[in-house]
Amino acid sequence: MAVITYKCPNCGGELKFDPETQKYKCPYCLSVLSQEEADAAAGNGSFSGDGEKSDQAFQNAQTEDADSFEYREDAAQEGREEAVLFTCPSCGAELVTDDTTAATFCYYCHNPVVLSGRLSGDYLPDKIIPFQLTKEKAREDFLSFVRKRKFTPSAFFSGNQIEKLSGVYYPYWVCRASGHGSLRAEGTKVRVWITGKVEYTETKVYEVEREGDFSMEELPKSALSKADHQLSQGVWPYDLAGCQTFRMSYLSGFLAEKRDLERTDFQAEFDREIQEFGKNAMRESVEGYSTVAVHDSRVEDVKQDWDYVLLPVWALTYKGKNGKTYYYAMNGQNGKFAGALPVDAGKLAALFFAVALPVLVLCLIGGYLL
Repeated sequence: MAVITYKCPNCGGELKFDPETQKYKCPYCLSVLSQEEADAAAGNGSFSGDGEKSDQAFQNAQTEDADSFEYREDAAQEGREEAVLFTCPSCGAELVTDDTTAATFCYYCHNPVVLSGRLSGDYLPDKIIPFQLTKEKAREDFLSFVRKRKFTPSAFFSGNQIEKLSGVYYPYWVCRASGHGSLRAEGTKVRVWITGKVEYTETKVYEVEREGDFSMEELPKSALSKADHQLSQGVWPYDLAGCQTFRMSYLSGFLAEKRDLERTDFQAEFDREIQEFGKNAMRESVEGYSTVAVHDSRVEDVKQDWDYVLLPVWALTYKGKNGKTYYYAMNGQNGKFAGALPVDAGKLAALFFAVALPVLVLCLIGGYLL
């Protein structure tokens, strides 16, 4: 495994991916590099399928292999998360991450660090959607969102709290499926008319058959067990047309997580959803009948195509006074929100007394006058 930082070819500073320009920026000399220029500067910073560095990779990126930095997986107690100790290649500080972190920051020099071995070999993502929204835009939209919620604690959107807003690439399994469906049903058409004083009802019964191919796109599942799945699914949809071939350099300047859930963990759920989708597609194709009774519906010849992708999320956590941790997330591509906001009991109580007290006084005055 390697620890990687991407270096500016002009000053040696740390390059970071900039969502606004979709290029790489150096915060020190303000150089801006295109993907091609960044690849050239880093010797085409990418990994082969087995996780080894390509022959010319990272000529200008500072890389430390496992032999030259301390790496420890410490699982002293069974059931505990594994911890990884590594040395920052920029300042030499020793840092600790958990076993799913793939990109992070040095707490001391604040330089971005990519743990390349976490995303190599079988764990190499197929695709990635780079961040489209900058942190400034995410912060602005977040503040606009929470300030409309009158009972949100002020501490939730204080300056210190906002600084904790982090750009994270979350791992997902995305399935595309196609299949062949068939349906056999009984349909009725009912006609009612009145002649004179007599009401007539005519019911015609039809045998209904449907058969055809169907396809479904973008069936996503979070591939990270420690993530709040309701939250990680709530930031969908993403436009997967914006996917790029995975490059390690996209992670520079952001956090990233490695999957710890495999597609086999979702296979039964995927199969069930595909069956339901196919049968619903056949049923919805039946129109023009008063009633429809399905006798038989089948989905066969299902083909599945899977991608392991990293998708951008701006994430924020807040620990309330009740000890509960609240999560907020924003789709890093289109800005969609997800999450539950904390409620300030003091603000609620103030509103109650502001409304209830005048009402009580009016009731007492009214009762006295009567």
